[in-house]
Amino acid sequence: MNFIQPSIDPIIFSFGFIDIRWYSLSYILGIILGFLVIKKLNKIRGDKIKVAQLDSFFIWAVFGIILGGRIGYVIFYQTELFFQNPGFIFEIWNGGMSFHGGLAGIIISIYIFTKINNIKFFYLSDLVSIAAPIGLFFGRIANFINTELIGRPTEFFITVIYPSVDNLPRHPSQLYEAFFEGIILFLILILYFMRTKNLENHGFISALFLCLYSTFRFIIEFIREPDSHLGLFFNFLTMGQILCIPLFLYGLFIIQNYVFRRKN
Repeated sequence: MNFIQPSIDPIIFSFGFIDIRWYSLSYILGIILGFLVIKKLNKIRGDKIKVAQLDSFFIWAVFGIILGGRIGYVIFYQTELFFQNPGFIFEIWNGGMSFHGGLAGIIISIYIFTKINNIKFFYLSDLVSIAAPIGLFFGRIANFINTELIGRPTEFFITVIYPSVDNLPRHPSQLYEAFFEGIILFLILILYFMRTKNLENHGFISALFLCLYSTFRFIIEFIREPDSHLGLFFNFLTMGQILCIPLFLYGLFIIQNYVFRRKN
């Protein structure tokens, strides 16, 4: 069953020289809805972080995600271009964001913010981890609209044809990621949170997010077209898969050194 990708303009509307794009909207929706979820979950846990503190953390989170995402994209995926023109890192109009870079940025933001405000790092990181799949979902939908990160050709019984690329039936890898890294991951984390809302096991949700996201992304990358300018490393792995390996290991490290240790 072949589906044709609908022709949707990446630009929603324009104000003079300012373009409002689906990708930008996905970030805005992901951050706002994620922040509302964080506030709701914090309230369920008895407002362990004051509302005023969470409101100020919103700014920290935005800067961490955007700066980290942009810097990560340039360093991980456009290294050669960066060395040729270091100023490219500031050319945000040329697009390009990296999840792994955004993750690093938000982790740094959480660490500094919790130190300044005397808040438990893993308590806040757990809340952020539950909200993160919301942004991942909208981001992957925007990738699909923009015909980015397309899947590899396949004879699978459900495929998508991207007319602007070619007429080959391909895996809709962006939709796979939206489903697993967005919907499924969110449901797993929120259900675990609700079942353990009275337990002081901070850190496990963060670790679970890192391990499950890395696993989902690593597997789906096998059916996604590699970045044309990077290709495959060792004729086997994409850059995305390589970056997922330390995330998975760090998730295991958190469980071993912070979660299990507290229980023993």
